[in-house]
Amino acid sequence: MTAAWYEWQNDTLLLQVSIQPRASRDQVAGVQDRRLKPRVTAPPVEGAANEHLTALLAREFRVPKAAVKMLSGETGREKRLAVHGPRSRPAWFDAPFPQASKTFPSCRYSD
Repeated sequence: MTAAWYEWQNDTLLLQVSIQPRASRDQVAGVQDRRLKPRVTAPPVEGAANEHLTALLAREFRVPKAAVKMLSGETGREKRLAVHGPRSRPAWFDAPFPQASKTFPSCRYSD
């Protein structure tokens, strides 16, 4: 199953996001216009919002911050990120994870 806002490449989850900086709290607000809509409290200054976004996604997918890489959009609101080996499926992520296998050993379900 593939949606416009995410794609699997082996054990890496690629996400299309549209970030909202200066929000009241760090959270994922769902999917809007075929993009994941994370909200972060940090302003879009000197990479602060990107750092909050990386920390938010790392926390949601239960991976180290180093496992979340920004692929494009570092200075804009629309970004493309990779989450390597997500260990948890957040409640807002209603799409299925691939079955745990030799090609995807780090996937663990938590519903």
